Amino acid sequence: MKLLVSCTIIQYSLSSRVNGVQMQRDVQTLLTERLRLRQLQENDAAFILLLLNDPDFLKFIGDRGVRNQTDAKSYLQNGPIKSYRENGHGLLLVERRSDGVPMGICGLVRRDGLEAPDLGFALMPEYRVSGFAYEASKAVLDHAFNDLGITRALAVVSPGNASSIRLLERLGMNPVGHTKLQQDDEELQLFELNDAGRSSLETQA
Repeated sequence: MKLLVSCTIIQYSLSSRVNGVQMQRDVQTLLTERLRLRQLQENDAAFILLLLNDPDFLKFIGDRGVRNQTDAKSYLQNGPIKSYRENGHGLLLVERRSDGVPMGICGLVRRDGLEAPDLGFALMPEYRVSGFAYEASKAVLDHAFNDLGITRALAVVSPGNASSIRLLERLGMNPVGHTKLQQDDEELQLFELNDAGRSSLETQA
């Protein structure tokens, strides 16, 4: 059975304090049939600590050095939250709409050495079924191309991560070679999706 994903965008304003200065910023939340994708906040630190120390996250994505909630808050401030301010996008928290349970993260990341935003995703083991990763990733890509003016997205994956490779292929991303990220010796497989590829997918659908 083919899973059809539609995405609704809700926009609101969030007030926060950055370096002692009160800041107001627009926040967008993506809604699909089963999921809510929203911007991460410092109070998500407990879940981020759990996710970033999941054995599969450490194996396939890497050790971010997050060992306690203080580390997790620093990761959030210097990673996703900083990216929202500087790039207008970043990793989002994936929640189950029915009860608000956090399931993982998914979003676009700007990485040194990559020419376009990189699609990143990670779910806790109990949610790596039933197409949740596809539903979240599809919503992120649709929002990027339809609303953010992005015309090209990349994804990097360890060659041994077969499940993520299948997901990228299902999303219509094509392998375009290999790359190494800065400060990382592992050679990663590189995937790409552009406007032409998305148009082809929509025609096939």
